[in-house]
Amino acid sequence: MKFNDIDFDTYFKNYPDANGFYGKYGGAYISDELKKAMEEITEAYFTICKSSKFIGDLRKIRKEFQGRPTPISYLERLSNSIGHVQLYVKREDLNHSGAHKLNHCMGEALLAKYMGKKKVIAETGAGQHGVALATAAAYFGLECDIYMGAVDIKKQAPNVARMKILGANVIEVTHGLATLKEAVDAAFTAYSKEYKDCIYCIGSVLGPHPFPMMVRDFQSVVGVEARDQFTKMTGELPDAVVACVGGGSNAMGIFSGFLNDPVDLYGVEPLGRGPALGDHAASLKYGTEGIMHGFNSIMLKDENGEPAPVYSVASGLDYPSSGPEHAFLHDIGRVKYDVVDDKETIDAFFTLSRMEGIIPAIESSHAVAYGIKLAKQIGRGSILICLSGRGDKDMDYIIEKYGIR
Repeated sequence: MKFNDIDFDTYFKNYPDANGFYGKYGGAYISDELKKAMEEITEAYFTICKSSKFIGDLRKIRKEFQGRPTPISYLERLSNSIGHVQLYVKREDLNHSGAHKLNHCMGEALLAKYMGKKKVIAETGAGQHGVALATAAAYFGLECDIYMGAVDIKKQAPNVARMKILGANVIEVTHGLATLKEAVDAAFTAYSKEYKDCIYCIGSVLGPHPFPMMVRDFQSVVGVEARDQFTKMTGELPDAVVACVGGGSNAMGIFSGFLNDPVDLYGVEPLGRGPALGDHAASLKYGTEGIMHGFNSIMLKDENGEPAPVYSVASGLDYPSSGPEHAFLHDIGRVKYDVVDDKETIDAFFTLSRMEGIIPAIESSHAVAYGIKLAKQIGRGSILICLSGRGDKDMDYIIEKYGIR
């Protein structure tokens, strides 16, 4: 199947299907007991979340608490330094708590409140999802457990402090590589014991159905806003939209606004130190079909077919798989997925900071790096980059490892 065979006017009604599949990807490969919990969440989502009361509450939260809509900024100095391509960024760094993650965390926590749950559980890598969920839990008066790898706790100390100040219980995960995959493992284990009283608020468009769909739907506000804002600013659509992809929530959020438009979409994965297995986390570029954490997608595997060790300078991108919808859009050719390495990413981090006064998250710097590279390739036109988060959380790590340039 190719994307020309799909009617994108009805895409969101047809994908995922009733069983949570995007083509062959997705589903819910979990125990019968957890399937009951997922079915409860699915039923609640399709009833509560479609009610005018829920929608009204969420819109009010987005406007009065999150500060939405976030703006689009024109990068005039950076654009002029490259040539004739005009670069723009969708400023999710200005969303309350500093990243796009609050878009779905407020939705998931509001759903938990409507369902009568007392606690939310989550994993986090870079800490942005953890901070966002801790923020949502504080807003709604819910208990909050955040599972985080020991490596990421050290790299992301500012976000760990923020989670604790907000009242979350940050639980250190020390097994395996002690990064994002292990945090997800630990959070799923905890959820399997507590699902009657809590919701596992997955941090991206991955996991068993209905989470890839729910997170995409909550994040679609980014794409809806961006399309409207860009056309009002320029009178036309961008030629390309670029977003970083780990699990892929910010990318699905902004892509959802442009799927049915004549706009090129680019998802940017972390090449890290290079293409050798264990030196990157570019699952869509180098992976094969496989099941992990309850869903079927494209993943990086070791010699035994198990999830491979991964690496990225960005803690939020070091995951050995990608959201199932990204795998589907990859296979049908609607989105092009490419890579940038650590050096390109850090160069882009400093370039945007120095030329535009915007310090981006390392995750977002992958998209900025690719946007700059793409601008040099296409020569003319306009590119909209999803700036998924701000870089406050990364500054200590950047200075320690790379110094001040």
